Amino acid sequence: MASQQQQTGGPPGLQQQQAAALQQQQQQLNQQQDFDPVHRFKMLIPQLKESLQNLMKIASHNLAHNTTIDNGVKSSDAAVQRFDKSLEEFYALCDQLELCLRLAYECLSQSIDSAKHSPNLVPTATKPDTVQTESMSYAQYLGMIKSQISCAKDIHNALLECSKKIAGKGQPPGIM
Repeated sequence: MASQQQQTGGPPGLQQQQAAALQQQQQQLNQQQDFDPVHRFKMLIPQLKESLQNLMKIASHNLAHNTTIDNGVKSSDAAVQRFDKSLEEFYALCDQLELCLRLAYECLSQSIDSAKHSPNLVPTATKPDTVQTESMSYAQYLGMIKSQISCAKDIHNALLECSKKIAGKGQPPGIM
């Protein structure tokens, strides 16, 4: 029994737990990659190349086929591949790539805005030795919080004003 455990690397229950944990990590990584627009873009590029090659091949065959028919050389009963379907497939992949790029741009914009408008760390009095280079003073932090509160109040007031205007337009002119 002990020799079997040494050969397999440990007790069988432990191996199953390790394998399950590894499989779960791989699934989480795959799910993260599915949501990552840059990774999705990289995965779609080879498909786009293949689709473009297929599109050009079908266009070439159809052009050669139509040329032979126009010249009266050959009346072919061979099935001609549909150019419109391959063109539609190419455009669908282009649309997916465009969406990936737009999503990546939005994620980058949000990240930049978040870094710009969110507070950095404020050093605590308990650990004055660990002041980080990106931390801000308490006075700077208070100023930023006050500006955020002011902005939130302005937005709130603007929304209230708009709702009052909308509510006022919905009533008939004779009733007040």
